[in-house]
Amino acid sequence: MKLTLIITTYNWPQSLLLVIESIRHQSITPDEIIIADDGSDSQTKDVISYFNKEFSMNIIHSWQEDNGFRAARSRNNAIIKSSGDYIILIDGDVILHHHFVKDHIANAELGQFVQGSRVLLSEKQTKKALANKLINFSFFSTELKNRKNAIYSNLLSLIFSSKKNHLNGIKSCNMAFYRKDCMKVNGFNNDFEGWGREDSEFVVRLLNTGVKRKSVRFNVIQFHLWHNENSRKSLEKNHEILDQAFINRIQWCENGINSIEKNED
Repeated sequence: MKLTLIITTYNWPQSLLLVIESIRHQSITPDEIIIADDGSDSQTKDVISYFNKEFSMNIIHSWQEDNGFRAARSRNNAIIKSSGDYIILIDGDVILHHHFVKDHIANAELGQFVQGSRVLLSEKQTKKALANKLINFSFFSTELKNRKNAIYSNLLSLIFSSKKNHLNGIKSCNMAFYRKDCMKVNGFNNDFEGWGREDSEFVVRLLNTGVKRKSVRFNVIQFHLWHNENSRKSLEKNHEILDQAFINRIQWCENGINSIEKNED
């Protein structure tokens, strides 16, 4: 199974550097890394060039014009460029546990997508991590806001991971799925602009096709860097799109991956 890791980012090269460094130190590295860039300036390109040159990582830079928050379209751009059978999505502000990729591979099952959780770093710990380029965090690290999520245990993961279909805790910063399942629903919905609900709507359509949710605990751990919250001004409009997918049991979004591919043709 060829594995693609997609990282969503926008104008935070200092954070992206730590994310990629944590990928470089994985016990199992992904076969392919794609940066889903929502219009960052040249500093992000410089970070990618640094890792490609110094460590021969061959990271693919998928860039789109900065036209506001368009994470859905940015992810679709990266998915189009991907060649992996299985895709892991993360954000450009999360530092990965040493076994993050290995755990995702171990939890992959046909007909299911995986939803992981995250550990929240405090503002103080985040500033320290960025200043000192820290990537090693654990349950015993200081300034963790939800410390229980940092417990790493294969046994506890086996006991407490669940397979129940619901939208609680849906986060595309720690999500994995088979590429063919993603293509079956036409990827993310490009109608989502502004922060919020594009990941939940994508999951609703997956569920409507029969793909099941697997919520993994105490494995696939990531540590989320503190930052100011994104604007919620588009949330009401985005929630309406989500409601329509849920009420009408929509599987295929009209403005998804195929819309981008047609425009490129």
